[in-house]
Amino acid sequence: MLSMKQSTSSLEQRIVELENQVEKLQSRNQYLEELFRLAQHKKFGASSEAHSGQGELFDEAESVDEVAEETTQAPAEQDVIRSYKRNKPKRKPLPANLPRETVVLDLAEEDKICDCCGHALHQIGEDRAEKLEFVPAKVKVIETVRPKYACRQCEKQDDGSREQSPIKQASVAPAIIPKGIATPSLLSQIITSKYQYSLPLYRQEALFMQHGIELSRKTMADWVLKCAEALVPFCLLLRQILLKQPVVHADETTVKVLKEDKSTCYMWVYCTGADSPEVNHPLPNIVLYDYQNSRRGQCVVDFLDGFTQYLQVDGYVGYHQTQAILVGCWAHTRRKFMEAKQAAANGKQGKADMALSFIQKLYRIETQTKDKTPQEKQLIRQQQARPILDKFKQWLYKSSIQVLPKSKLGEAINYNLNQWHKLIRYIDDGLLNIDNNRAERAVKPFVIGRKNWMFSNTPRGAQASANLYSVIETAKANGLMPFDYLTMLFTELPKRKPADDLTDLLPWSIVPNEIESV
Repeated sequence: MLSMKQSTSSLEQRIVELENQVEKLQSRNQYLEELFRLAQHKKFGASSEAHSGQGELFDEAESVDEVAEETTQAPAEQDVIRSYKRNKPKRKPLPANLPRETVVLDLAEEDKICDCCGHALHQIGEDRAEKLEFVPAKVKVIETVRPKYACRQCEKQDDGSREQSPIKQASVAPAIIPKGIATPSLLSQIITSKYQYSLPLYRQEALFMQHGIELSRKTMADWVLKCAEALVPFCLLLRQILLKQPVVHADETTVKVLKEDKSTCYMWVYCTGADSPEVNHPLPNIVLYDYQNSRRGQCVVDFLDGFTQYLQVDGYVGYHQTQAILVGCWAHTRRKFMEAKQAAANGKQGKADMALSFIQKLYRIETQTKDKTPQEKQLIRQQQARPILDKFKQWLYKSSIQVLPKSKLGEAINYNLNQWHKLIRYIDDGLLNIDNNRAERAVKPFVIGRKNWMFSNTPRGAQASANLYSVIETAKANGLMPFDYLTMLFTELPKRKPADDLTDLLPWSIVPNEIESV
């Protein structure tokens, strides 16, 4: 009898073990299926993160009431069927500052006679049409002639008892590359072609050959390095100004450096203000790149140098080593839930859509406040966004015990809960953004350029790229043409001494239309 009980107990224990094993295998299978669907979507699906906002339509037990009633159309308007009206495309006028050449197509004098009565015709109007002509770039040689002058009288009276009179000659204007053949405009053309338009030096070498000019990529690379070194004091000034701002955004991306001990190095980006001069922002628009051979948090600590204000970043733990007040990024959170939705079985919608719906409501508030002052933004966020965040947090806690932790949805929920104290911080200050897209957009030009030139040869070259990207992207963010701005800098910087003030050369100190007169 005892043996039978032991056998039954052993059998029940075995059944429990098998059930647990089946549950683990099912969980593992679901995880692998999600990875497969996500990989398929990344390869073949749309890359847009747009969400249709249908999450609030699901009738789940844990669904919450709307915080505020959505504005709806009147019944009479909903029943109106409007026919589709195609918008006619309108051509934008050509810039008024472009040089213009007028060509008049007039009738011959003998044709200005009426075919009916033979009287002279008079002009009743005219038609005008503009076409855009492209003039290829021109290259010219500037030959500098410096006459020498000496005193003939002193030469006649020279008896050898005293020194010969000195020869007078105009001094050479200081240049960014002394005794070189490159002018500021040529250097600016090479640098903007490589760092703004992602044209590698070997392709520029071929373009110059079309003009019969032999400029080796080695020579151009040497020029680029010297220009980047000349910009170091200017970049240091930008960094000083950046670290005085109340809000800084940061991000990082990989870069391959051949002559470096580590296989993967990093380009860090730090920025403040807006990435476009059209956006009204109270902080100066600055973008700075910093090359480092690792992703250690110490890299950020060294660059920020004791910065204690707001630092808006993603969830990377390296930023926790700084003294800054970390602010989270809702774009990263939304991306996690979007991946969970993409990894789900076809047509299956549920909790991921519900989370995306919450986030969409937060972004809708930001759209309504984009033209508000920081004080007004903070007040609206406290009144409208805070209740949504409170509801969302309750939903996250409840959902966290209903999903598998290792599923894509479980990972998204846990990421959100772990980052929650940083994610909600944006409602405390109107200067903060809801996401870190400012830094992500700032790092994109470097990523696009990396696809073309692929790698840096040396650490010195990578740091030179960081300096040049910094100046170019900061100029763009302030509405300046990088070519004109670099030409001005390469003309003015050689005239300055190391201790001279450079604030008059900052991008926001320059009027775009008057940059040539600086």
